[in-house]
Amino acid sequence: MRKRPVGFTLVAVYVLLIVLAVIYIFPFLVQVATSFKTEPEAASNPLALIPTTWTTAAYKTLFANSDFPLWFRNSFIVTVVVTLGRVFFNSLAGYALARLQFRGRGVVNALVIAVMAVPGVVLLIPKFLVINQLGIYDSFAGMIIPLLADAAGVFIMKNFFESIPASVEEQARIDGAGTFRTFWSIVLPMATPALMTLVILSFQGSWNELNHFIVSTQSPSLTTLTKGVAQLASGQLSQGTQYPLKLAAAALMTVPVAIVFFIFQRRIMNTTSGAVKG
Repeated sequence: MRKRPVGFTLVAVYVLLIVLAVIYIFPFLVQVATSFKTEPEAASNPLALIPTTWTTAAYKTLFANSDFPLWFRNSFIVTVVVTLGRVFFNSLAGYALARLQFRGRGVVNALVIAVMAVPGVVLLIPKFLVINQLGIYDSFAGMIIPLLADAAGVFIMKNFFESIPASVEEQARIDGAGTFRTFWSIVLPMATPALMTLVILSFQGSWNELNHFIVSTQSPSLTTLTKGVAQLASGQLSQGTQYPLKLAAAALMTVPVAIVFFIFQRRIMNTTSGAVKG
């Protein structure tokens, strides 16, 4: 039986990948194109990638007749603080589970894994009760504090710290460094790939978060982009389908996440950080 040439198989693989890429990116292209269409054209020909009449009316309406700038500001503040907090606290917790010996370490590790298996929607009512009891409901504190650490981030950092040779830390302790100094000055700089992964996941997760903000706030002044765009989808500004308006808001929402991803993706792929010097 004749074997197919390697070149044919390679071409078939690339064709399949291209088809999958087109299927994946097509909805995004439709979103951007529709945001520049008129309302009648968006309703009559929603899948066209080139508008017949280009217009920025949807974007003008979005900024002039809605609180989009306020939503963007709130989302930006929450996302930046949550991302920094997750990088710091998840790294600390991951290092403690990976290196420190303490009673109940195995139980804590099991609980972290168990929390990852629990659907987030199940925790919404308990989360609301805790936030309300602490007196931080309808405030930036209530929006930020519950998101400052997550089980997935702790798990990622723990696994990465376990891959770092313990001899590096032993040498630092011989030189007189304490536990936190060893973590901060020696181990953490070596964990750059994991940290960059954590930055992207934390930024994306907190930027796109919706359920938590629904149960933690009710004031219009604390509305985030996700809540605001959801209100637009329900027809807040006017009657009709409002496809250009909704998709213009959605397109603008993707910009910060895309920027963060393209900035940090190269650092993720570069896992050859020189850790141990001979």
